[in-house]
Formats: sequence, structure tokens, C-alpha cells
Amino acid sequence: MHEYEIFIEEINPCGGEKHSKKTLIEAEAASPEAYVKENGRFPVLESACNESGDVVIVTGDGQGSLIRYTFTE
Repeated sequence: MHEYEIFIEEINPCGGEKHSKKTLIEAEAASPEAYVKENGRFPVLESACNESGDVVIVTGDGQGSLIRYTFTE
């Protein structure tokens, strides 16, 4: 298990990123993918690393609602 700091942004189609709900949590998980699979509401749309080396996973419902998870070890 790894300990992660997870920045979660919930983006809806009406408000966009400007009005997203932002949450910062700490959690233990085998991997970022395992955490999202176990705790996420939507299927994974994209998984990548940002310029800082953090894992970024975007999930969505296909109708404009997105949740972006940014994992920092």
C-alpha cells in the first residue's frame, strides 16, 4: 500500500472547471487506478502523468460530468 495525497475536482457541465468542487484528502491504496476503481462513481476516461510526475485520472459519465483525481505520493 502507498499513501497518497489526492486532489479531487468534481466538474459539472453547467459550471465547468471555474465552479468545480475541490477536495483534498489523504488515502492509502495499492495504486491510483485501484483507488479510483474502488471509490470512483464513473468509468475512467483518461489516465496520464502531469509535468510534476503526479498521476492524473479523469472519470466521467459521458454527459459532461467529470471527476479529476490528482495523486501525489
